[in-house]
Amino acid sequence: MEPLVIYAILSLIIVSLVLLHIRQRTKLKKLERLLDHNTSRLEQLQIDFGRFAPHEVIERITGSDDEYAPTMRSVTVLFADIKGFTKMCDRMDPTTVVSILNGYFQSMSRAITRHHGDITEMMGDGLLALFGAIDNNPWQVQDAVQGALAMREELKAYNQKLKSKSLPELSIGMGIHQGEVLAGIMGNYKLSKFGVVGDTINVASRVEGLCRFHQVDLLITEEVKRQLDHRFQLKKMPAQEVKGKDEPIVTYLVEGSSSL
Repeated sequence: MEPLVIYAILSLIIVSLVLLHIRQRTKLKKLERLLDHNTSRLEQLQIDFGRFAPHEVIERITGSDDEYAPTMRSVTVLFADIKGFTKMCDRMDPTTVVSILNGYFQSMSRAITRHHGDITEMMGDGLLALFGAIDNNPWQVQDAVQGALAMREELKAYNQKLKSKSLPELSIGMGIHQGEVLAGIMGNYKLSKFGVVGDTINVASRVEGLCRFHQVDLLITEEVKRQLDHRFQLKKMPAQEVKGKDEPIVTYLVEGSSSL
């Protein structure tokens, strides 16, 4: 074979290899850009989803098929509600109402998460927080009451901000009960959430409602009181009948804590 022909063939092979290399590098760069884009989207989805579910569940839910299947668990439940909020809404424009609520929930969330609780429901101006539902927590009762006291302090600071803007200050009621609930991921393939079901939830809600009757802001049940230590200052309230219970419920006002 003539040298020129050999040279031409080698040149063609080299050019083909160079072109192949360039095409592969181009594909690789496209794949890298696509991977970066999808990673960013995944991170944003995690951030968005984190607004609607406890972050511990988000981080671990994909790691186990049955870790958060509904099971009976011992949980401490905290209900909180803004007193007279419906009447206040009638006197204000919706934008202002939403702004007040957003600031309120942000303040309450800080207090609850600081004491190892998770807000799992926001219902209008009310919220449901759980202690010991995501992970076992032997100090869940102490944490729940400390969290409620922290909410009381956060609300004082938030009310100062509202007052400085000539907005109405908020007053809340909080009820805490401890007991067995069915807790876990509930729903279907279209819509699922981490939730709890059981009489413990109903009792906590009724106790929160008694705050208006007794004109106080934080009540706990006998079940909670039995598990608290000497740090907490409690005042026994008169037994009161509530809907759905045959016997009147005895509650205690939590006046404070020496460790807060």
